[in-house]
Amino acid sequence: MIEIASDALAATINPVGAELWSLRDAEGRELMTDADPAFWRGRAPILFPIVGALNGDQWRMDGQSWSMPKHGIVRRRTFSVVEQAATRVVLRLTDDAETRASYPFAFGLEVEHAIDGATLATTVRVTNRDDRDMPASLGFHPAFAWPLPYGALRAEHRILFDQDEPGSLAQILDETGVIGPVVRPTPIEDRVLTLRDDLFEHDALIWRALASRSVRYGAASGGPQLRVDFADLPMLGIWTKPGARFVCIEPWHGIADPQGFAGDIWDKPGILRFAPGETREFAIQVTLEG
Repeated sequence: MIEIASDALAATINPVGAELWSLRDAEGRELMTDADPAFWRGRAPILFPIVGALNGDQWRMDGQSWSMPKHGIVRRRTFSVVEQAATRVVLRLTDDAETRASYPFAFGLEVEHAIDGATLATTVRVTNRDDRDMPASLGFHPAFAWPLPYGALRAEHRILFDQDEPGSLAQILDETGVIGPVVRPTPIEDRVLTLRDDLFEHDALIWRALASRSVRYGAASGGPQLRVDFADLPMLGIWTKPGARFVCIEPWHGIADPQGFAGDIWDKPGILRFAPGETREFAIQVTLEG
């Protein structure tokens, strides 16, 4: 495990998945999930080169098909540490025989975690190291403590969006994880999503086209809040399991397959085309306010 810290925040990073493992305030109070295995062991996996599930766990390109698990192939891979300082760490993963069995491209994935005051910024740089165009999506999946450790009840917690979000949401069809044809009305009222277990009885809340690029999470009654900024990511998932002590705020550039999707990977919603040698950055910032 790797520790980075400022006077206001401390973070633990696991080289497996380059995953944020813990985020604590100046008094050592934990701001992230307890990872109770009765609900979910994850903490903040990086999702690459897909977000969500594939129809039948298969993707296709140029008449060939490959198998890939939900959320891609890097969250259980060990990254190498390439830079480390008191407030910053950079980890790197490149393709190998195992990754190419599911994703036959030469890629580089660099994950930087950096603390500046009360803000933790996670930046992912995706590079196409191949000699052909590379399809990929990228997503973040951090799980924050619900309730936050500041004394408010779980039922008082809500997420405030920075823009109005009147549009409908996508709906996970079933345990396969694909997107069904039925949309669900927005549960947001006056930019506020009041968190309740029943919202998640049918899996995540999913916005395919989000106006907001920032949300605040915390108790409506006041106290410290977490602001999550994600300027580069146009989709959002919010997820927990009823009764769990976490809520995931998941900015994405990519989404699960629609039901019955059997098209080429280039037609998959949210897929980006990386030219040979191209690098793109995706970032999320988490700031403790108040």
